[in-house]
Amino acid sequence: MTDKPSFITEPLQFEPREAEAIRARAERFLLDMKSRRTVRDYSSKPVPREIIETCIAAAGGAPSGANQQPWHFVAISDPETKRRIRLAAEEEERAFYAGRAGEEWLDALAHLGTDDHKPFLEEAPWLIAIFAKRWGEDEAGNRIKHYYVPESVGIASGFLISAIHMAGLASLTHTPAPMKFLNQICQRPESEKPVILLVVGYPAEDAEVPKIDKYPVENISTWI
Repeated sequence: MTDKPSFITEPLQFEPREAEAIRARAERFLLDMKSRRTVRDYSSKPVPREIIETCIAAAGGAPSGANQQPWHFVAISDPETKRRIRLAAEEEERAFYAGRAGEEWLDALAHLGTDDHKPFLEEAPWLIAIFAKRWGEDEAGNRIKHYYVPESVGIASGFLISAIHMAGLASLTHTPAPMKFLNQICQRPESEKPVILLVVGYPAEDAEVPKIDKYPVENISTWI
């Protein structure tokens, strides 16, 4: 007989479903997510704050190492702050496209038509800066090690992107490198590392996206 876990438990809230119902839900979600596209052209149409809050709350429900929830989301709608972020990001992007990235990386990006101009950072109604909390602190100020931080933040970011799409909005994962400027602009501590700047809003009426394909399931899975 094994000892009971030391943490407090509660009954699992789970609704059993038949295989056909599960299959239908899975197929519906697949169709919904297949319609998701990365968007670079945005409308300035406002998005209510409570919608963004709901999507961030969904991201906060992601699993994490030791349940430490090592993430922080900074939601930005202030025009002046967005302007500062755009200027800082474009400065890094100019260096990136001028040679910092290397020819191989730039060649890989060429078919997408991207460059150092990032007007969407001001045009979209919301930016969400996603930070990874590399360590925490207890009440006495002692450092607490966090575990599986990249994995946990990656899962939470996926939850957030999915929630935004399912809500009926578009998003773009923008990752200028380095992104240390976000710590200063967003007033986040040294313990937090910016990993994604998520652009969120309605697509512009004339928005266009690259015509690309995703690998079929047989190319991305192995069955044993």
